[in-house]
Amino acid sequence: MALPTQNLATRIAGEIGARPDQAKAAIELLDGGATVPFVARYRKEVTGGLDDTQLRTLEERLGYLRELDSRRDAILKSITEQGKLTADLAAAIAAAPTKAELEDIYLPFKPKRRTKAEIARERGLGPLAETILGDRKLVPADLATRYLTGDVADVKAALDGARDIIVEQMAENADLVGRLRTYMKDRATLRSKVIPGKEELGSKFSDYFDHTERWATAPSHRALAMLRGRNEEVLSVDIEVDAGDTSPVKPTVRTVASAYGIGGSLPGDKWLMDVAGWAWRTKLFVHLSLDLMRDLRERADEEAITVFARNLKDLLLAAPAGSRATMGLDPGIRTGVKVAVVDGTGKLLATTTVYPFPPRNDASGTQAELARLIRAHSVELIAIGNGTGSRETEKLVADMLGHMPAPKPLKVIVSEAGASVYSASAAAAAEFPGLDVSLRGAVSIARRLQDPLAELVKIEPKSIGVGQYQHDVDQYRLAKSLDSVVEDAVNAVGVDLNTASASLLARVSGLGASIAEAIVAHRDANGPFKARKELLKVARLGQRTFEQAAGFLRIPDGTEPLDASAVHPEAYGLARKIVAACGRDVRALMSDPTALRSLDPRVFVDDRFGLPTVRDIIGELEKPGRDPRPAFKTATFAEGIDDIKDLKPGMQLEGTVTNVAAFGAFVDIGVHQDGLVHVSQLADKFVKDPHDVVKAGDVVKVTVVDVDVPRKRIGLTMRRDGGASARESKPVQRDQKSAGRPQQRPQPAKSNDQGAFGAALAEAMKRK
Repeated sequence: MALPTQNLATRIAGEIGARPDQAKAAIELLDGGATVPFVARYRKEVTGGLDDTQLRTLEERLGYLRELDSRRDAILKSITEQGKLTADLAAAIAAAPTKAELEDIYLPFKPKRRTKAEIARERGLGPLAETILGDRKLVPADLATRYLTGDVADVKAALDGARDIIVEQMAENADLVGRLRTYMKDRATLRSKVIPGKEELGSKFSDYFDHTERWATAPSHRALAMLRGRNEEVLSVDIEVDAGDTSPVKPTVRTVASAYGIGGSLPGDKWLMDVAGWAWRTKLFVHLSLDLMRDLRERADEEAITVFARNLKDLLLAAPAGSRATMGLDPGIRTGVKVAVVDGTGKLLATTTVYPFPPRNDASGTQAELARLIRAHSVELIAIGNGTGSRETEKLVADMLGHMPAPKPLKVIVSEAGASVYSASAAAAAEFPGLDVSLRGAVSIARRLQDPLAELVKIEPKSIGVGQYQHDVDQYRLAKSLDSVVEDAVNAVGVDLNTASASLLARVSGLGASIAEAIVAHRDANGPFKARKELLKVARLGQRTFEQAAGFLRIPDGTEPLDASAVHPEAYGLARKIVAACGRDVRALMSDPTALRSLDPRVFVDDRFGLPTVRDIIGELEKPGRDPRPAFKTATFAEGIDDIKDLKPGMQLEGTVTNVAAFGAFVDIGVHQDGLVHVSQLADKFVKDPHDVVKAGDVVKVTVVDVDVPRKRIGLTMRRDGGASARESKPVQRDQKSAGRPQQRPQPAKSNDQGAFGAALAEAMKRK
């Protein structure tokens, strides 16, 4: 009963803002083995110009709907085998729009363990339940006397059995369950409480010791914080509904009762009202609470994964410093500073370890050795990892550079997140089999300054650490989302076929780890590729793979000038027509594209290539192989501000955004502890989404507002008033003695001017 492609396309089209024919074309291309980057870049005419974001959503929804259809088929088969499938039931199953609603329909037919209701039916109490439901004028206790047997000892046992049968019917009523689920999603609250005796152990969760908020609007970071507190057995987290309703019969119970016409003053109605309350408390509420908690988890996961994906994309597409000889320094105090020098292509030239800090204190020897390496290898950039000892190392380097003649290398603090993971990886071992693990990290630090994308693709995305609560979310969904981000970033930039590592090539459209390794092996054995078409000589790389990958692979100095651009080989003929119309040689045109600007793209449209492709080709000829990443620039850390203890409110500093979360942005200001710019302090206007203002890698100017040295919390602002509103409205902080007492946690103000730095910084620390 799986939906045909046209039906799937119609459903998905509305969700991605496209026409059904566009979605249908994209589905057929993806089903045929095409990748999202290839379809987005080279099949614009076929899909009507769907971009990579729309295509990623389409791909995800297509997977969900096909899983839904597969489950639909399994349910139909199961009910058919039971001999219980009716036309109405089949229609309801076919129309179920979500997995949850499909499972509601299936619940009465789902094979289950022997229930109380089944036992009651076996004891002959089914007719009693039906009679009570059918005739409310009769007294249930009187009816029950007719059903006393050896297995049913008394009236209470008979009525309990009838109740069990009716409760099961109510709990398996798909329409009723659906209405109650909708009601709960609108009205339910999430409540967390500290488990008695865990106040001190779980102090980092103190904001949630007695916390209540609407289930429907609980943001991802707070939901994940509460769920983590529950997993660590510090908090109890529950769903509540109608907690403040004082009526004798709560709305949820009335909903159950109304589904069965219960509500009069007849004897049967009074008994059945108690049954409705019992059904709600013991079955429906329990089932729906689990549903809502699962939905909350999925919603929080989705939001957190989206934040991680955005930050990862920003980091991958950060400005490259370029092909310049670079020295990488991996700071260490006792174990020494690891040093690696690479040339402009990232090739390792030299390594050493220096010991400028205690216990050796060989600062002068260190500076002499670094200066020697700089001169010997014409080093232009010095990348300093931002871990322990980074500011001390930076000061040492600054002192050394102060005594060197111009031109001097530029020193840059670089995030070393994931460098240790790379150092111990199989990829690093294969690349540097004889190099000490600690020195591999210095190589990675140097290379990620030259080209962040090329180096970071070697590291598992989750290890880069730019997410909130990344270890708490669904790891499969997280990995899948991040892999898509990496793939899109790599293909947006393009890859030099003759210098790219196997790790980078593996992310190119249509390739994978094995084909990437085969390309590198062929390159090592036969020398650099002179033309894209030579890829077809690589083992196991066929025409289909070539079609998917070729446009994203660049050969800057090959025999075919177009191989240096993003023009796909399938369109070389069209590109040459455009070049011929300019009356110039292709290489000359690429160096001086003035003539291209006078062309009318519509002249070159034909049956195979439409206007989007023509415009793309003209754009490529104007700027062949252009890099979409921004120009390189760095933050300048303030002299003498090396530690959190050096900070004072009011200080104006420069820093680099390292991470963006739902509640604000983290900024490295050079004191070994990122500060938080709360969402309310990102701009002088209301900011709904921090990503609208900043992204990872941005260089920003900030003002220090709060400094909490014992808890290593730094509050920053980007507002022009220097955070005056934050200082004026700082919330009262609870002390440790009162943390366990029942209190309502202050809710954020509706204005984005709340300045709730204490709470915001607490949120920031919980993400770790």
